[in-house]
Amino acid sequence: MPEPLRFLALDLGAESGRAVLGSLDSERLETTEVHRFPNGPSLLDGGLRWDVPRLFEEIKRGLRRAVDRAGAPPDALAVDTWGVDFGLVDEAGSLLGLPFSYRDQRTRGAMEGFFDRLPRRAVYYQTGIQFLPFNTLFQLFSMVRDRSPLLERAAGLLFMPDIFHCLLSGEQATEFSVATTSQLYDPRRGDWSAGIFDALGLPRSLMQSPLEPGTVIGPLSGEAARETGLGGLPVVASLTHDTAAAVAAVPAEGRDWAYISSGTWSLVGVETDAPVIDDRSLRLNFTNEGGIGRTVRLLKNVTGLWLVRQCRKTWEGRSPESSWDYETLTRLAEDAPRFRTFLDPDSPEFLNPEDMPAAIQDCARRSGQPVPEAPGGFVRCILESLALKYAAVLDELEVLTGRPIRTVHVIGGGARNALLNRFTASASGRTVIAGPDEASSCGNVLGQALALGHIRSRDEARSIVRNSTRTLVFQPEGSGGWEKARARFREVAAPGATR
Repeated sequence: MPEPLRFLALDLGAESGRAVLGSLDSERLETTEVHRFPNGPSLLDGGLRWDVPRLFEEIKRGLRRAVDRAGAPPDALAVDTWGVDFGLVDEAGSLLGLPFSYRDQRTRGAMEGFFDRLPRRAVYYQTGIQFLPFNTLFQLFSMVRDRSPLLERAAGLLFMPDIFHCLLSGEQATEFSVATTSQLYDPRRGDWSAGIFDALGLPRSLMQSPLEPGTVIGPLSGEAARETGLGGLPVVASLTHDTAAAVAAVPAEGRDWAYISSGTWSLVGVETDAPVIDDRSLRLNFTNEGGIGRTVRLLKNVTGLWLVRQCRKTWEGRSPESSWDYETLTRLAEDAPRFRTFLDPDSPEFLNPEDMPAAIQDCARRSGQPVPEAPGGFVRCILESLALKYAAVLDELEVLTGRPIRTVHVIGGGARNALLNRFTASASGRTVIAGPDEASSCGNVLGQALALGHIRSRDEARSIVRNSTRTLVFQPEGSGGWEKARARFREVAAPGATR
């Protein structure tokens, strides 16, 4: 039997990063985490920024540990990260300062300001992207508005995965899936939007021509090659946006399914063959992003377990001697009274408050609901609200696509949260299948195998995931008050809802 192929997935999230070694034979994929490290923006040079040099050191450390673990170099490597954030480079390809985080306050008012140049509807019809105040478009416009001197020196723009691929290979390249998240790309024309760049007053020459998902960029070179001795190792643009990689690893069959990529953010969507850009999708604020095989991920971003994370951060600061791990908080939530307090996870007040529990309490008071006091009550409120939000988005997807959704695949870290998955099944009235929890790494590996010709299609990739993944199934547990909860949630989540 031939030796299995080995691929290194460098999967960087906004909270943590990991190096995952994927071992692939003809029918199964096994993954092993060889390195994990914390991530998060730092307050540097007057803003929230990503520490690229530190992250690059962690990537090289992950590569060395992968070699030590396997006893041989991998067959290729690839990086995937979150979307929208970017760095500008000069003519020599050097970064012009550390990239800003999407949570930095520099974009305040930028979205509304850009609409003075190009109306909201025109922006949507050219890009098909959901309006979020930190999209690449509005980050760039904030620089235009504030007359950033970096724009005069910039010769190119690289998204976060592009930056690391450039450091690894010396080549500047952007892959399709991350390009489409930016609100700079026209998915129907298949190119950067001329209208958007004209409104920005910036040249399209800043951008790289997007590569197909699963493309070899070049060999490992430069500093990384010298330090590791692995010069020539293929560096691959697999699926460089982490959600695109995760969706490639959904173990689904047929067409009557949706996915929830569940983590700090929750991405709720379906896979389509063409973008859905019309007045309904505009009104409902859906986004069209690229995926494996040039498919479209029609989805909506929902603020996810970020709310629990930030509550936990506050409680740890107040009582560091207590246990605030996720398992404990979920157990407390399960024991808390149900259907007391709901919130809209996407309300701007929850984007980055100094005190998340206080923000939730303020929301409850304004809407005339019981105010959570104990940690279990807060977490129950968040998880029930997330499940109800998911249910509403799934219903909207059925309307937009005209096809039924009977099964919901939950992938990513949230696949391990059985309580949230139970709530989601009951709130939506649909079967929920949870797993794999490391979907981004799996999709990253499969995209590398696609690039090197070892698999041929997304269907083959998903067949491998089905053969390799243990999933958990959650069925709706009767109405149990969920129908009334849905009606109350619609009232609370309505714009400007108060009592």
